[in-house]
Amino acid sequence: MLKQRLRPPLVILIALVAAQAFAQPAFVSPLDAPALQSTQAIHAPLNGLAQAGGRLIAVGQRGHILFSDDNTTWVQAQVPVSCDLTALTFPSASQGWAVGHEGVVLHSSDAGKTWRKQLDGRQIAELLLKHYGNPANPDDPEAQRLKQDAELFATQGADKPLLDVWFADERNGFVTGAFNLILRTGDGGQSWVPWLDRVDNPRSLHLYGLRPAAGTLFMVAEQGLVLKLDAARQHFVKVDLPYDGTLFGLLGDDHLLLVYGLRGNAWRSLDGGATWSKVDTGISEGITSGLMVDDGSIVLASQTGQLLRSTDRGATFSRVPMDRVAPNFAVAPAADGAIALAGLGGVRVQSLQQNKKAGAQ
Repeated sequence: MLKQRLRPPLVILIALVAAQAFAQPAFVSPLDAPALQSTQAIHAPLNGLAQAGGRLIAVGQRGHILFSDDNTTWVQAQVPVSCDLTALTFPSASQGWAVGHEGVVLHSSDAGKTWRKQLDGRQIAELLLKHYGNPANPDDPEAQRLKQDAELFATQGADKPLLDVWFADERNGFVTGAFNLILRTGDGGQSWVPWLDRVDNPRSLHLYGLRPAAGTLFMVAEQGLVLKLDAARQHFVKVDLPYDGTLFGLLGDDHLLLVYGLRGNAWRSLDGGATWSKVDTGISEGITSGLMVDDGSIVLASQTGQLLRSTDRGATFSRVPMDRVAPNFAVAPAADGAIALAGLGGVRVQSLQQNKKAGAQ
C-alpha cells in the first residue's frame, strides 16, 4: 500500500506564500525608474525626432532617447524616467525638451546627451488644483467645469499623456496633451502655468499639435478642431475648418498654414485659417508628421510608410520613391538635403534629390 503523502501544516503554507509575496519586487512608477540601456533601443519604435545643430535626436518607448552626429551611429542618452515618450523640440543646438506619457516633461542642456525631469503628471495635478480648484466666481459654469476637470485629473493620477511640445526660444514654450491639457512656461520650464481656461475647447478634445504658422501659433486636435492664438487676449480661439476628422499636426511659414491627419486628409490656408482648400494627397492613410524643408519644399509622412513631397507650397503633392517602406511617426532634417524618418524600425535617412522636381507646377 502506498504511503500517504505528508502535508505541511497550514501555518507553514501561509508562511511560504507570504515569503513569496514579499519576494516580489515592489511596483516602481515609470516616472521614478530610469530608462534601461539597451543595444536594441535604436530598433524599437521611435515616436519623435528633432535636429539639434548637426545632431539628430529621437525619442520612443520606455524612456528611450538616442542621438547621432553622423545619422548612422546612435548613442542612448541617460534618461531619468522609463515612460513612453511622444515628442521633442530643440529651439537651439543645446537646449531641448521632450514629453510623454504620465505627463512627463524632460529637459536637456547638452544637445540631448543627458536629461532631467522638469514636470510630471503628479505635479500637473497639483498645479491644476491650485489654479482651478477654488474659482473666484463659483457660479460661473466654465469655472465649475475647470474645477471638476482639475479634481478629475487629481483623482485619476498621472495617467494623461503629453502629445506635443514647442518652444519659441530657450525660455518660452508650451506642452499639450490629452483632454485639453496645455501648460505654458516663460522661464525654460522652471515653472509652468495651466492654460486650460485659455482654449476654446469645451469638450476637452485631445490637443495633438502646436506650431507657428501664418504669423501666430496654431493648435490642432480631434474632430477637426483648429485653434489660433489671439496674442492680444492670450487665448486660443477656434478656427472653422470644413472637416471633422482628427488632425495630428500642422506646419507653415509666414503666410502658409497646412494641417493634416486621418485618412490622408490635408487642408491648406493662405489667410490664417479664414478660408481653406482641401489638398489631394493621393493617399487614404493617416498623415502623422510633416516638415518644411530648407529648399522650400514640404514633406508629409504617413503611418504606413508613404512619403509625399510638394514644391508648390502644399498645393499639390507627389510620392517620393522610398529606399525602404516602414510606418513613419516623425520626420526631421538630415545632412546633405536628406530627411530622417522615425518609426517602428528606428530611424532611417531618405534622400529627396531623386524626386526634386515632383509636385512642381
